[in-house]
Amino acid sequence: MRRYETIFILRPSLAEKEITDVIDNTLKIINDDGGTVIELDKWGMRKLAYLIKKEKQGYYVFCDYAALPQSVAEMERKFRIDDSVLKYMTVKITASITEEEITAVKGAIEEKKVAAQKAVEDAEKAASAESTEKAAPEKKASPENKSEEKKEEKKEEQKEEVKEETEQKTGEEKEK
Repeated sequence: MRRYETIFILRPSLAEKEITDVIDNTLKIINDDGGTVIELDKWGMRKLAYLIKKEKQGYYVFCDYAALPQSVAEMERKFRIDDSVLKYMTVKITASITEEEITAVKGAIEEKKVAAQKAVEDAEKAASAESTEKAAPEKKASPENKSEEKKEEKKEEQKEEVKEETEQKTGEEKEK
């Protein structure tokens, strides 16, 4: 078995059911010959870089899989026949892949998805915490807030002192 990646672009006028039918037929071809789908990712509707069959947009689908070469030939034959497929591209990633490698790749992809989901959730939490801090009224003067205010005041005083010193030095240099 070999590992392949295929990206195909479907017509934007297709209904959701028609899109899933094309995807299901593609997966059926891969699975019938003993292949395995590693990853299927629906990228959704996107603007095309140029007109393809008089269409400005297309529905993108990415498929990473392990299959036999005849499965790929059959899938591409059906893509050429099917009018709902605007364009497709298949790339051979590896010449051979074992079941253990497939399992390892699937696990790595799943870990990436979980990490990406966690990062999105963390970003949302940070954004919501930041917006609640801005929207919340002034906090009561707690010892922590007082110490922070004092630190800020000291910083401001130090900045002013440095500024005065530099002004004095530049004034003395001008006098010379």
